[in-house]
Amino acid sequence: MSALSVHHIGYLVKKIEKATRTFLALGYRMEQDIVYDAFRKVNICFLVKDGCRIELVSPAAEDSVVSGLMKKYKNSPYHICYQTEDFDAAFAELTAGGFIAIDTPTPAPALGGRDVVFLTNADIGMIELIR
Repeated sequence: MSALSVHHIGYLVKKIEKATRTFLALGYRMEQDIVYDAFRKVNICFLVKDGCRIELVSPAAEDSVVSGLMKKYKNSPYHICYQTEDFDAAFAELTAGGFIAIDTPTPAPALGGRDVVFLTNADIGMIELIR
């Protein structure tokens, strides 16, 4: 398997401003202001503490890519994001190893336009891979 390193933990939240304030009170610091992703119809921001980066993701419309997840999970972590030096090799290895891509690599405004793809696995749930 290509070397994967954790980039962030994705945390689904209903109200991103309230969640941000709560994480700040827990000692996190803003790594990036809230960014709107028009393709996915979500608001996103990154916070860090003790070497851990979390991504707050909040639906910005009823037909957001996370609206269905919001109904099921409410406010909770829902994916781990990995980065790698060889995106194409890692993506091929993950799909060959039982991960199923649920979308195609698409630019993510909150990550400077880097491509991301989400995959699921029956044993561990959803992960994200960054190009």
